[in-house]
Amino acid sequence: MIVALLALQLGSLIAPAYACGCGAMIPDRNQRIGVDRETSAVRWDGRTEQIVMRFTVRGNAERAAWIMPVPGRADVALGDPELFDALEDLTRPERKDRYYFWPRGGDWPFDLNVSDGAGAAPPGKGADVGVIGRERLGPFDVARLTATDPKALSGWLEKNGFELSDRLSTELRPYVERKWEYVAVRLAPDATGTALRGDLTPLRITFASDRLVYPMRLSRLAKTPQSLGLYVLADHRMEPRDDIGGAPPEVTFAGGIEEKEGAVAALTGGRPVYLTALDQEFPEPSRIDGDHELRTVADTPYREVIYTGRLLTVGDGIPVWLLTVSGVLLAAVGTAAAIRARRGRPAVRSAA
Repeated sequence: MIVALLALQLGSLIAPAYACGCGAMIPDRNQRIGVDRETSAVRWDGRTEQIVMRFTVRGNAERAAWIMPVPGRADVALGDPELFDALEDLTRPERKDRYYFWPRGGDWPFDLNVSDGAGAAPPGKGADVGVIGRERLGPFDVARLTATDPKALSGWLEKNGFELSDRLSTELRPYVERKWEYVAVRLAPDATGTALRGDLTPLRITFASDRLVYPMRLSRLAKTPQSLGLYVLADHRMEPRDDIGGAPPEVTFAGGIEEKEGAVAALTGGRPVYLTALDQEFPEPSRIDGDHELRTVADTPYREVIYTGRLLTVGDGIPVWLLTVSGVLLAAVGTAAAIRARRGRPAVRSAA
């Protein structure tokens, strides 16, 4: 058993882990990288789509590359890291108190040493490949490409430092047949010898599109379960047409917003938009069978509510149950005393 466990651990260190929430991320050979979580903000006005992506990665890779298919000519720029903090604040669950009458664990008299509960809330041209542009954006080396042959695309990528697997070349074929274009990115930490880990710098990709689509097909190459968080900013509430092989998407927030300044306003142009926040899990990425296409649904607002149970009290924190029980006991004692007194009173006889 020990030998088997050691072999399994060694294999995980040598074999690259192809994982990404909306593209394919490939580390150098003999290194590993995994994308446990991808969070993206998508802005769509009916003509133009902007995707701002932030990867949360783990592993020992010092360099990696990934490729993302897009349905139209793309412009690429660095994203604002503050965008996701702002969106998280806007979609934060509402907290409410829910009162209960009888004491529970942590309430007096069950626990006399409880606290008040305060704390922190929870990156040339070949025969079948066209190079639209190549640029350096911070830690990213970005190439924007067209291709008419998936093998030629794979050959260009490998020749230019983007290592690919045979499976990835196969999965690119449907996009080549639909004449999509590609954003290929190489990324490395600013400091030499530092592994890619944690939240990477967001990247913003903009392209024309008359429908809201979020590329996901290449995620079927992932070796581990995937998690996707999606913020959609459009004119109306938007939801995926189907689950594309994952768990049913969960809406965690839906509502109109109007930000006049800050990172969200830079993405929306300061205009009123409808924000929909979605979470989806992919326990078996190999079952992913397409890209997310989102459709307009009824603008029904929704916000998660987290209830905090609190003991019902009055005045200076006196439990209502204690007052009630005390009152009942006092009334019972008074009644008993009255009955006893009545029984102990001598009878008065009247004279004939």
